[in-house]
Amino acid sequence: MDILHTVGRDQIRTDFPEFRVGDTVKVHYKIKEGAKERIQVFQGIVIQKRGSGISKSFTVRKISNGVGVERIFPLSSPNIDKMEIVRYGQVRRAKLFYLRQAKGKAGRIKERRRFTA
Repeated sequence: MDILHTVGRDQIRTDFPEFRVGDTVKVHYKIKEGAKERIQVFQGIVIQKRGSGISKSFTVRKISNGVGVERIFPLSSPNIDKMEIVRYGQVRRAKLFYLRQAKGKAGRIKERRRFTA
């Protein structure tokens, strides 16, 4: 088991901003189509973070044409080009699965205050 941790330690990415559940993020993801490669931006609310070490992942949810779309991103994936934080959300839960049933204004999340000292 120790060998897995040593091999995985070199591959963990640390170039992402610090984000939490409830934050609205833009994930720039590389998509390969045949021989071509393009970057697709997926913007939504982080509804969960799970795992540890190399197997850490997070789920982002957005509403597209009135339909909820969720996507799971491995945090150490080389296909994630970059990640930006759009809004900082203030929530009191680790998993925001209640947003799946929330419609309209009920699905909003209060913005967290950022202190710059």
